[in-house]
Amino acid sequence: MMRLPRAALVAALLGVATLLPSAPRADAAPAPACRTDAAAPRTPAAPADPEQSRLADPRTAVFPQRAGLDDFVRRFPAALCAARDAAEAGRLLGTWGEALWQAAVNRAQGRRPAGDLPTGDDRPLYWTRLAMTVQLDRWQPDFPVDRPALRSRFEDASRGLSANEFSGTPGVRRVFVSGFDPFGLDAELRRANPSGSAALQLSGRRITLADGTRAELRAVVLPVRYADFDAGIVERAYGPRLAAGPRAADMITSISQGYPGLFTLEAWAGRARSADPYPDNTRALSGGTYDHPVTAPGMGPGAEFLRTTLPTAAMTAVQNPYPVRLNTAVTEIPAGGQEPVDRADGPTPGSRAVAGGGGGYLSNEVAYRSNRLRLELSPGLPGGHLHTPVLDGLPADPAQLTGADFERNESAITAQVLQVLRHSAATATAGGSG
Repeated sequence: MMRLPRAALVAALLGVATLLPSAPRADAAPAPACRTDAAAPRTPAAPADPEQSRLADPRTAVFPQRAGLDDFVRRFPAALCAARDAAEAGRLLGTWGEALWQAAVNRAQGRRPAGDLPTGDDRPLYWTRLAMTVQLDRWQPDFPVDRPALRSRFEDASRGLSANEFSGTPGVRRVFVSGFDPFGLDAELRRANPSGSAALQLSGRRITLADGTRAELRAVVLPVRYADFDAGIVERAYGPRLAAGPRAADMITSISQGYPGLFTLEAWAGRARSADPYPDNTRALSGGTYDHPVTAPGMGPGAEFLRTTLPTAAMTAVQNPYPVRLNTAVTEIPAGGQEPVDRADGPTPGSRAVAGGGGGYLSNEVAYRSNRLRLELSPGLPGGHLHTPVLDGLPADPAQLTGADFERNESAITAQVLQVLRHSAATATAGGSG
């Protein structure tokens, strides 16, 4: 992409700065002394977790800089040191998280463009958030705090889980989607995730569906971390949108990156984890393999397989530029059996889940968890999972963070996500648990 002229870049940065929470008043009583660096005197700084350790690569700091989000990283430590008690700290973490999310959404939708990375790029949000979690971990206030609770509040807010409700406008359908962070970063640090990019480009938008009705889209971006799923982040994301009321969703779908060269609507989500030895973003394993699948901690009651209720026939009508297929494959351990069996046309009665159409990783699990909750709270609602094509096209030079092929492929994938969702107005297909 072309670099913005200096004047335009300054103006864009000022636009992002207006989203940052206000600084403390000059006449306010000083906050207790605190530190937000590794040399904090009272207790040693928390060691970086495996995900945070990738920040040692200097390229990670370039993503916020080239997207106009680096003010969040620069100003966050002083904001932390302005908090005078735990309650104020909690409010601060929520406010800064929501501001970061809105800045990323605004940038993705062209309202506050900044820097020379493509506006739809999901990577700046990921690396900005991660840098801020390191600052939070190193913060040493002079009052006790519940660090996991503060981290969770910031993570949820910066992922769209708070202050991101449907407007409830009469006559406007409400479609809720989730995407994911980049993953597989040990192999390629520059990777992006088109599902996260789509979420940023869609959240809060009004669109016209294929049948002429209007719809409001809301979205969140989920972490690629087993521990967060164990702690219920999927349920926290989807639960409020499935609760009865004028702001409840009319349709839900989780979205993730899937297979090269095509979109797939997954007919079945399985209850099991079975992706080992493939790790999550913290290099943690699930504990489950194809030969020995496991059920995730915190999973509510449900069938071994759940079937999509999305209007798949209408949504697979979109075939350009990528084909869109309904994937009915699963892997199961048949009733009375011991070994996993691949099935092309769905599960058999009484079988145990090994993998849904999306495998046994977190993309399958978000589909299962969200639709298990849908069946509990709003069983008539259409719901399912969409896999995007793999986003490729990064330049061969590892110092180049973006390139023409990469940007063209990202734009094509995210534009087609929108087109598939536009065809979701048809009556939902019959489905449910199997």
